[in-house]
Amino acid sequence: MATLSIPTHRHTLWHFLPGLALAGAITALALWLGNIPSVAGLGLGALTLAILCGMVIGNTLYPKIWQHCDGGVLFAKQHLLRLGIILYGFRLTFSQIADVGASGVIIDVLTLTSTFALACWLGQKVFGLDKQTSWLIGAGSSICGAAAILATEPVVKAEASKVTVAVATVVIFGTLAIFIYPMIYPYVTQWFTPETFGIYTGSTMHEVAQVVAAGHAISPETENAAVIAKMLRVMMLAPFLIFLAARVKQLAPAGQAQKSKITIPWFAVLFIVVAMFNSLHLLPEWAVNALITLDTFLLAMAMAALGLTTHFSALKKAGVRPLLMALVLFIWLIVGGGAINLGIHHLMA
Repeated sequence: MATLSIPTHRHTLWHFLPGLALAGAITALALWLGNIPSVAGLGLGALTLAILCGMVIGNTLYPKIWQHCDGGVLFAKQHLLRLGIILYGFRLTFSQIADVGASGVIIDVLTLTSTFALACWLGQKVFGLDKQTSWLIGAGSSICGAAAILATEPVVKAEASKVTVAVATVVIFGTLAIFIYPMIYPYVTQWFTPETFGIYTGSTMHEVAQVVAAGHAISPETENAAVIAKMLRVMMLAPFLIFLAARVKQLAPAGQAQKSKITIPWFAVLFIVVAMFNSLHLLPEWAVNALITLDTFLLAMAMAALGLTTHFSALKKAGVRPLLMALVLFIWLIVGGGAINLGIHHLMA
């Protein structure tokens, strides 16, 4: 299917409203599905469900109405995404770093950097993928799944099809992890306590919802430690994006580098500012909860918009190489991530 062009001659409210309404309706459907116990038990959060629903509509109904909706859909995919990443900071406080201790911080840093470095090497040297696809899959595997992929997309300026391929890897292997980690735990109790296995879970699994599901299946202590470790890993998203923006600038062709300005993902900087503000606990709990709910809705709208603009034909062209790469990263997270956890806990015991 040909790429849909964007009308540019009329940017009135009506230009954006139909597409925003469609993305909002898909988001409402995803949130409703996410509240169904059988669906929630699979660790399929609102973001994943939104892109899945968006893809179904995007490949059936949307091609017939895209002229009326594309303005709002692209607005959701770009601008609502950035606002959602900024508001994501209200889910975090810097005091969470103290809760997992220095060992948790070191484990998260080592797991993130080793996984992303491995993704860059595998993607381009072993599987012959382009830099954008390698970076997106690496970001999703090393940080926080779909949210990291969404945040990385505007920095690397990736096509929608590449973003969706990366999100698909998070869905497939993150869902498998929900069942694999509880199965692993009985065999490693001589090395891991419930709390340290929770840190292992939070430092190596893809999505926050998947971490919660896996930790909950083991014990409350594991679940709490897993969520804290995962939130600390999410907090590393902003410095990661700043580093990646500098790397993209460095790799740009000489002619483009001279003409373009240094790209700073300001939404990532504001993400850190919001997390710092949230650490001061100046807002009442109900206000923070309301902002988190709004943030979930905005990010889900961005995912719905991404799904609407992604065509199955583009996914077929991607082939099996991205999945094979994500599989190797998945194995590394389980085995290599486990070794990192055990090594750091042993050294700092």
